[in-house]
Amino acid sequence: MELPFDQLSEKFIDFVFQYAPKIIGALLVWVPVLWVIRFMIRLLKKLLERGKSDPSLRSFLISLTSIGLKVLLVISALGMLGIEMTSFIALLGAAGLAIGMVLSGTLQNFAGGVVILIFKPFRVGDLIKSQGHLGTVKEIQIFVTILSSPECRTIILPNGSLANYDLINYNTEG
Repeated sequence: MELPFDQLSEKFIDFVFQYAPKIIGALLVWVPVLWVIRFMIRLLKKLLERGKSDPSLRSFLISLTSIGLKVLLVISALGMLGIEMTSFIALLGAAGLAIGMVLSGTLQNFAGGVVILIFKPFRVGDLIKSQGHLGTVKEIQIFVTILSSPECRTIILPNGSLANYDLINYNTEG
């Protein structure tokens, strides 16, 4: 008759031989990839600081990028350990879709800001008219554009509508 300790030690040895290579492989991936993520985040910080971006936007983008990359690393490491990740990834996809639907207006303004910054239909200092508002462009932000009206009022227009609807730029033709 075998002693319970012998059975336990035999199961432990089987467990170690079965999972040790997977754990070592996951650690061999985890450490360098975590180092690369930290390097990428430091590089992103420097780029955003050089670009003189808004500090609150800078911290948001840095934390969003860091969390996203670390989530991908955790999913990869758990997959290397043999844990089935398809249902977890499907859950993340559903959460992303729900967040996208909730923020659809904001995402439209973000996309409009990107379009404005790429195609430059107007620049800071231009006199424009859009959506019944006339004003000089004071600032182009990622979600909104700020105008100063002739009546000394501040007008804030969402970039989504500026990118998608009629716009008159009085400075382009001189």
